[in-house]
Amino acid sequence: MVQQTLFEQLYRRCQLQTQSDKDLIPQGKQTESLGKEPANASYQQQTSLQDIHAVLRQMSALLGEQRAEIRHLQRENEAQAAKLRELELQNTELDKVKQQVQAQTGELIAIKAKANVTENQVEVLKRERTVKQVAFSASLLASGSGTVGPFNTHTPLVFRNVVTNIGNAYNPHTGFFIAPVRGAYHFEFYIGAHGHASHPSGAVLVKNGQATFIAYEHQPSHYGSSANGITLLLEVGDVVFLRLWVNSMMSDSENHHSTFSGHLLFIM
Repeated sequence: MVQQTLFEQLYRRCQLQTQSDKDLIPQGKQTESLGKEPANASYQQQTSLQDIHAVLRQMSALLGEQRAEIRHLQRENEAQAAKLRELELQNTELDKVKQQVQAQTGELIAIKAKANVTENQVEVLKRERTVKQVAFSASLLASGSGTVGPFNTHTPLVFRNVVTNIGNAYNPHTGFFIAPVRGAYHFEFYIGAHGHASHPSGAVLVKNGQATFIAYEHQPSHYGSSANGITLLLEVGDVVFLRLWVNSMMSDSENHHSTFSGHLLFIM
């Protein structure tokens, strides 16, 4: 606005000077014969030139100040542009870091999933190793000697003196063996009894309520024994036990003549 005002003042002065020159022309013509220049015209021209120079000096000073201000603004703009580029670079680096964090998070999740799978596999292997180790042996009486039977019905036998029970699949309180895993199992059973004219000695191996193989002996006197064995394909939870045959009897002593044994051959 200051520069525009100075230009307007200079323009008005130039117009006034031009008008003054026009006004002075007739008077100048009258004095040409005398060879003299009007004094007031020369003075006015000199004053106008001084004013113009003053205005030009002011304009030059203002232009210098404006140039300095422009240079200052340019430097500030350059500094702001540099800061903006730096922020853009920082944002770019931040985006890269975010991407790296996301990638690492994905990798961590994958590693955790693999770890969980591996842990589950280890647990499965441990269970398989445990169930693969299934074996038991037990004799009829917990201690001393004695006879079991006869009964007028088939009666489950409970072998109470447990010697081995790897995997805890045999229950010495019920006499039941419960399969912990699907597989092939082998069982053996031995019965001993003193001979009796009216009562034989016999036991049958039962799978889920169904009789399979039997060991049977009948003699009127003296000690007698019988044995049998069988391999069965069992599902998880299948029950195997020995049943005393109806009207028969069994004997046992510290020498463990009557026994029940079984073990897992392999899983399937």
